[in-house]
Amino acid sequence: MNSVAYKDNFKNLKLWQEAHKLVLEIYQITANFPKEERYGLTDQFRRAVVSIPNNIVEGKGRKTNKELLKFAYISRGSLEEVKYLLILSKDLGYIEDKSYNHLFKQTNLIGKLLNGFINAFK
Repeated sequence: MNSVAYKDNFKNLKLWQEAHKLVLEIYQITANFPKEERYGLTDQFRRAVVSIPNNIVEGKGRKTNKELLKFAYISRGSLEEVKYLLILSKDLGYIEDKSYNHLFKQTNLIGKLLNGFINAFK
């Protein structure tokens, strides 16, 4: 990929599509978390998961590969945070095993796509 990629619509990126799908799924699942978690785990989970596609979009809007990579690395950090929050939510009994397994597979897919994206701009 080169600087021409900055003109592409971010919605065409498989990485963004999969990350956006994860955001929607996490929002649905966290809607069922206990009310006392509204300003704790629910809020943290939602902020972390939104950060993944958000930073991809922001990075694509930058002028240099160095700037794009900075935001891609932030996305990767947020993805790791989401993985931990999935584990915590499962261990607290807020997410069933089936949902956890599905969502964790989704985070692994996003991780592979994100690493490929990063490598393309290094």
